[in-house]
Amino acid sequence: MSAIAIITTIFTYLAVLFVISFLSGRRSDNEGFFIGNRRNSWWVATLAMIGAAMSGVTFVSVPGSVATDSFSYLQMVIGFTIGQLIVAFVLVPLFYRKGILSLYQYLADRYGLTTHRTGAWCFLLAKIISASLKVYIVAAMMQLLVFDSLGIPFTLNVIATMLIVWLYTCWGGVRSLIPTDIIQSLCLVAAVGIAIWALCRSMGLSLGDSYQLIASAPESQIFFFDDAASPRYFWKMVTGGVLCLVAMTGLDQDMMQRNLSCRTVRDSQINILLTALCQAIVITLFLALGVLLYRYIDFAAMPSPERGDDLFAMVAVQGGLPLVVGVAFIVGLISSTYSAAGSALTSLTTSFTLDILPESRSVDESKLQHLRRRVHLAMAVVMAVAILIFDAINNDGVINLVFRIAGYTYGPILGLFTFGILSRRRVRERFIPPIVIAAPLLSYALQWAAAYFFCYNIGFELLGYNALFVIFGLWFCSCRTAK
Repeated sequence: MSAIAIITTIFTYLAVLFVISFLSGRRSDNEGFFIGNRRNSWWVATLAMIGAAMSGVTFVSVPGSVATDSFSYLQMVIGFTIGQLIVAFVLVPLFYRKGILSLYQYLADRYGLTTHRTGAWCFLLAKIISASLKVYIVAAMMQLLVFDSLGIPFTLNVIATMLIVWLYTCWGGVRSLIPTDIIQSLCLVAAVGIAIWALCRSMGLSLGDSYQLIASAPESQIFFFDDAASPRYFWKMVTGGVLCLVAMTGLDQDMMQRNLSCRTVRDSQINILLTALCQAIVITLFLALGVLLYRYIDFAAMPSPERGDDLFAMVAVQGGLPLVVGVAFIVGLISSTYSAAGSALTSLTTSFTLDILPESRSVDESKLQHLRRRVHLAMAVVMAVAILIFDAINNDGVINLVFRIAGYTYGPILGLFTFGILSRRRVRERFIPPIVIAAPLLSYALQWAAAYFFCYNIGFELLGYNALFVIFGLWFCSCRTAK
């Protein structure tokens, strides 16, 4: 696939993106920017959420992961499904009943303004790191695929990417994200379907043959019960899936702003349950694609990629498959990138404006709109700077560490919400910031000690330990509510 074909694909997609974004968000007000005016039907939100749950990192990483992790990721999907039930029937009714625009406004009602801002800062730190990292990984791949050959520096690549994201979200925020997320969902599913079709056709496999190939492959093992110390152990991954879904979706402004855009609680709940089903199907397709990609490398006598993340890109763009496969891959990659960056930028703007800035509570609609636009631009600059910092580090070990640190910040949020919902005890608020800071440090110490003294690898369930440290700290610093 030539650089000209890639550039043409990118500009065509961006043209469609801007037209849809402009038409959907040109009359949006502040409520439309923050939660889409809560006028979306459940089926609209479901289509949007399918793609929103899949970042560009997922798009390139999941197929390549089957060589080392088999289909063990489906154990996480079981946990995701349980977590979706908790979000649908515990958190959604609570947020709708409170009528909040930002999730962390709940913390102000339950604890006070200091906790409100503490929770918001945890989210802002986590989202800036994780979203910037996701955009960086995909931007680096696009740099290798096309921009290096054109002599375009990575800095210009990043500036152009964030400028585009800022432009198409500045009109309508969530109002613009919902229809563009639907386009992303269709592009992702189409890219996987086209790739599977082309691979089976090139290897002369019928639908039944391809099913037998995937089912009989050693990589298709799903359940792992043999080693409790392994990060792939069934109960660890299921537990981690539940915790990750509740914390990183149910308590994440970025993800929940789509669920809260539905007209009613019932619509939002239907959307969440259907999203869980669709997510399981799409992830299974990604994993099946991974098996076929590795078999195609052997079939075509191609060299194996050094990293699993490069597998899909290498075969789709350079593997001798029909042009439509490369086009579908590029469209799926850039659509997931712009969707993830756009939703992150919108949620960062929402949280910083409503949760951090005190003047947002006392200004009228027009002044709030002006304030929100300035914050929106500032957050785009912050994300661009963070992406360039990742490029300067340029070390996989450091990047993985940063990604884990981003996950730590959701533990305190999970602990604050869990204690607030399950207990009526009154907390001495001045102790909450130190507790929130101490919990990730104690979690890191626990993870190190378990590995060093007991050879036990704490995986995604670390999020639960993190939250428990917060819950215990809140309990010791609280007293019974007066009757």
